[in-house]
Amino acid sequence: MTAPTLSGDGAANPLTGKRRIAFAAFVGEGQLDDFLVLLRSLALSNPELCEDFVVLHDGLTPAAVDRIHTLHPRTELRAVDTARYASYGAVAQAPGEHQPGAGSWTAYCFLDAFRIRDYDTVIVLDPRMVVPGNLGELLRQREGLAALAQFTEGPGDRSARLAAGPLVIQRAYLNDAFCARLDAMGHSGGYAVAEQGFGLLDAVLDGGFVALNAKLIGTFDAKENAKTDVSDAEFQAAYVELKGATHHDLLVHFGTPHVARTGDLDCARKVAGAHIAAGEYEEAVELLRSVHIPVDAAWPHEVLGHALMSVSRYEEARAQLLLATAAPKRAATAFGRLAQIAWVHGDDALAQTYAMEGLAVDPTHPNSRQMQRRTRARTEPQEGPAGEQLAHVAYYMPEQGNAGDKLLPESVRLTFGADTGPNRWHSIHAHRLFDEAALERVNSRRGLVIGGGGLFIPDTAPNGNSGWQWNVPDELLNRIDVPVMVYAVGFNAFDGQSYRRRRFDTALRRLVERASFFGLRNHGSIEKVRALLPAELHDKVRFQPCPTTVTRQLVDGWTDPDERENTVLINAAYDRAGLRFGHDYAHFLAEMAKAIRALGAHAEVKCVAHSLDDEKIVVDLRREHGISLPVIPMYDFDNDAIRDTYARTKLVIGMRGHAGMIPFGCGTPIISLISHPKMTYFLADIERPEWGVSVHDKDLGAVLTERALGLLNDHAAAVADVHARQQELWKVTQANAADLRAILGSAQGS
Repeated sequence: MTAPTLSGDGAANPLTGKRRIAFAAFVGEGQLDDFLVLLRSLALSNPELCEDFVVLHDGLTPAAVDRIHTLHPRTELRAVDTARYASYGAVAQAPGEHQPGAGSWTAYCFLDAFRIRDYDTVIVLDPRMVVPGNLGELLRQREGLAALAQFTEGPGDRSARLAAGPLVIQRAYLNDAFCARLDAMGHSGGYAVAEQGFGLLDAVLDGGFVALNAKLIGTFDAKENAKTDVSDAEFQAAYVELKGATHHDLLVHFGTPHVARTGDLDCARKVAGAHIAAGEYEEAVELLRSVHIPVDAAWPHEVLGHALMSVSRYEEARAQLLLATAAPKRAATAFGRLAQIAWVHGDDALAQTYAMEGLAVDPTHPNSRQMQRRTRARTEPQEGPAGEQLAHVAYYMPEQGNAGDKLLPESVRLTFGADTGPNRWHSIHAHRLFDEAALERVNSRRGLVIGGGGLFIPDTAPNGNSGWQWNVPDELLNRIDVPVMVYAVGFNAFDGQSYRRRRFDTALRRLVERASFFGLRNHGSIEKVRALLPAELHDKVRFQPCPTTVTRQLVDGWTDPDERENTVLINAAYDRAGLRFGHDYAHFLAEMAKAIRALGAHAEVKCVAHSLDDEKIVVDLRREHGISLPVIPMYDFDNDAIRDTYARTKLVIGMRGHAGMIPFGCGTPIISLISHPKMTYFLADIERPEWGVSVHDKDLGAVLTERALGLLNDHAAAVADVHARQQELWKVTQANAADLRAILGSAQGS
């Protein structure tokens, strides 16, 4: 199967449609100092913003390149073909015929930004500019070519002309055809040559551009630039002292040398926090270990403890977190993490004690509350004989946990038989440390099932033993002597996420080598995992659809509803929102408002929340667009209620993976709001890419409405199509089930 993609072209991510955005500027001879001022002003005025910066140039020295990189971590240098602009008519004139103001060819080199092909939006800045305020308006531009405008009055006419300043260029202009128009105008000289490159561009556009807010960017002359010039050390100190949110790349880029130079503990704590948020736990440990942390510095101790527990250095983490409990402002968080460490090690009593201490400090603390509920005393179910059971490693949801993950363990078990309870299954939580006692329990069972769900993700319950969700040391994995069956697991990384490759790659290879069955839930995951394995292991990786997609075949006595409620259920997800939406959340919300209003004329639209955070769309739609939606709190539902709700609605428009797969498995038509590659993978597997639309789609509202009404208006045909697509997944599941029976039968016979 070829790699799945969304329809359309351009530089956007082919799996999610997420826009690639870059800044660009031409930096010519003598403009370096001005450009460095621009970079400083950009970082200080927009500390949360860090996009690629394409530096166009006609020759910069290595020293100049180093200075640029010091002020921006994501710069890329591209040389300009200067001969093109030197041949423009307004520049290449005979001696003595030069028109005043025609200028040098360097005044045209910024037009090379139109020759950039690997971005969807390019924001062109003049190196003489400074950025005094927030550039959100530029980043939110989605249409045409946007620029500052100057207006001219004529008899009965008021027309806009393009003014020198920032440009926001969309993909429609980043092509050879538009560049040919620029070249033709340049060679003809038929433009206001005194205005140089902007005059040429204005003549080509002929008023056809989007006018920007003139207050967005100001310009300083060279003397004012000189006044704002500071040393790199002073600038780095100014950035790390900013209040409020900052961008990970900028904070790490500026904060790391600042810490090395000054030993600034507060800065080290901030940078370590940025590392942790990005899944860079070893880097966080290394940075905080490089500075002196006084005994009474609670916050740095708490952050270091968090980093240490994330790489499975649990004893060191305990010591740091116990120090942090001395400060009232950090105590609840520290106690919550201590409770988590105790729970990871199977000590529920100690975890309960720490959780209660955290709640005594802050009765509203969410992690302490969750750990208190998870570890309170309860009667454990009576299990059947060990020799008749399968052990099952999975992510077992706590109270009010994600509804999709709540349903998964039972769905996996149904593929092995109708009895999904403790008589036939021994549960092992993936996030608890797999120790000698757990190994002994597993080896006394018939086999070990691992899955399903997106267990291959680096930042959910991070650990240093495997680099993915199952907290298993290699040495203990190698000593499992019953069949290991990896079932319907997904490679779940978002756009922009990366694994700690060395640890994960090694652990993954050993898991595949050890497994008797290794099934991944989509072909996209198969492609990703095979790329990390030696060729001789590729054939062990096979397709096993998520069992939630074949629910109708798995649930004993399943009957399709005679009638459905006239409802459309909407689901949006907000975990890792920056990775999901980029700069397009306001656009997504506005487009969803259009679609919801349109669909509301045909059915009742409700929000279905898989987790508490999913309700954010309801709050935002009401605040920004005056739309009120009823909420279905699926995070509080049991498994039967989840299935029943999805079986009775007419259509589900969902962003979470299981807000697509579960209703599909219940026989309900779906449309996926694609913000994660796994959605595209699933739709490719069922050969229905048209059942997905990117959250970044420029015309999301119209496209979503059209596709949703198409499914609603011929609903019987849509349901029949779902059933037919599901049947293909069921065939794969049945074939794999036969192989699994053989694996378990041969193991039992031996």
